[in-house]
Amino acid sequence: MRNFSFQLYSARNFPPLRSTLEKLSSLGYEQVEGYGGIYHNVETLAADLSEFNLRMPTGHFDLLKLGNEPDTCINIANMLGIKSIYCPWIEPEDRQKNAREWQEFGARLQSISKPFIAAGFGFGWHNHDFEVVELDDGSYPIDRIFEGGPDLEWEIDVAWVTRAGKNPIEFIKKHADRITAVHAKDLAAAGENEAEDGWADFGHGRIDWDGVMNALKDTNARNFIIEHDNPSDLDRFSRRSLATANTYRSE
Repeated sequence: MRNFSFQLYSARNFPPLRSTLEKLSSLGYEQVEGYGGIYHNVETLAADLSEFNLRMPTGHFDLLKLGNEPDTCINIANMLGIKSIYCPWIEPEDRQKNAREWQEFGARLQSISKPFIAAGFGFGWHNHDFEVVELDDGSYPIDRIFEGGPDLEWEIDVAWVTRAGKNPIEFIKKHADRITAVHAKDLAAAGENEAEDGWADFGHGRIDWDGVMNALKDTNARNFIIEHDNPSDLDRFSRRSLATANTYRSE
């Protein structure tokens, strides 16, 4: 049984958050994924999740906050019921330039992960496109990150890998032992959905989800998180994506 969540970042342009949680619950969602922008009032968020019978098994946390305030992040995660923490981003100006530097970045993540793993959390990286752009030596940043961080998990964003021009199934097979969560996001055909930055509702784009889901059977993926970076209609996106999720839930 696959567990499907809703990445709350998808609803950031449709406040208030409480209304979004109520809507998701009424549609049949049982899980959501948090991100840094919503942790400012954790007590209220925890109460709202409880009221609408929603769980938050996974959450995104900022790199600097993870490194500088691990106890704060652990407290937030415990209050919200988060079990797996993923670091989702590094600013362009801070990105590494070569294989050695990316390996060192992986080692930095490994070091940052220690208090979280000690506290019983899963800890990993969430990719965008730059991690699967070839380096001068032919390797990829994601490869080097995992070399430097032997205990890091991976929340693979299939659509970002595809947007980089790569076949996500190849990366799934290469790092199957790392994958513990998946972002179920889709890409529109070239030239379509430009008002939504080229993204599409889950199952309504050009990604071969049958093939991807089949490849993911050989991983430890536990949570599949529905996401759209810029939906113009939150209700449409939420409904259609959940309908797609339901076709894959019991495979």
